[in-house]
Amino acid sequence: MQVESLPPNPPVDGGANAPIHVAFIMDGNGRWAQKQNLPRIAGHEVGVQRIQGILETLAPLGVKFVTVYAFSTENWARPQDEVDGIMDVFSEAVASQTEDLHRENVRIVHVGRTENLGTELKNAVADAERLTANNTRITLNIAFDYGGRAEILEAVRRIIKDGINPDTIDEELFSRYLFTAHCPNPDLIIRTGGEQRISNFLLWQSAYSEMHYTSTLWPDLDAAELVQLLEDFGSRRRRYGALNAEDQFPEDEASETQTPQE
Repeated sequence: MQVESLPPNPPVDGGANAPIHVAFIMDGNGRWAQKQNLPRIAGHEVGVQRIQGILETLAPLGVKFVTVYAFSTENWARPQDEVDGIMDVFSEAVASQTEDLHRENVRIVHVGRTENLGTELKNAVADAERLTANNTRITLNIAFDYGGRAEILEAVRRIIKDGINPDTIDEELFSRYLFTAHCPNPDLIIRTGGEQRISNFLLWQSAYSEMHYTSTLWPDLDAAELVQLLEDFGSRRRRYGALNAEDQFPEDEASETQTPQE
């Protein structure tokens, strides 16, 4: 099996930099539709259309990877008519939007399992990946039939199948066996819809991700709020378990602000 090298996350200095990788838990499509007195599937249709606008907002800001949690391994437990509707919505969206995204130099990557996908959706995703494979402006990871625990188990199975010496397994090697081996870990994870949990999303990759929860429903997330979220991210200090210089020597910072006595 061929595995790609994992690009390291660039260091974030003091909070002035934009995130390289932003991931979204797209929650609230069904509730949005109900508020509009529409069937739930209409919310999923609008939610899928929202993705392209998100890319148009983030790409000029320096974001290079966007991951959207489109359908989890647990979503198969939803009513069958809703599952079928979501499959149809995404099949149509991938088929109809791929050419536009390709012209915008967007690379499309499926993140998750494929064996449970219908033939139409599976073929549409494969065609989109082939067409956009060499695009470089921004990468859209579509997490469809994805679950963090399932991903970790699949990585373990692949490592065992490849006969890797257990003594050589470290975090870098393990990361190369994940569905996201082609991209750095997310700097920022945004969950819309008001819930405050990770819901089995990017469990390994999110160890040091900044989290933001908004009550805004996914179809209502607009450019103004998104830009504000990135500005908030820029003001955060990311320590990765260590301390920044100002945290280690707070007395030095305090002394600099004191007025000298005459």
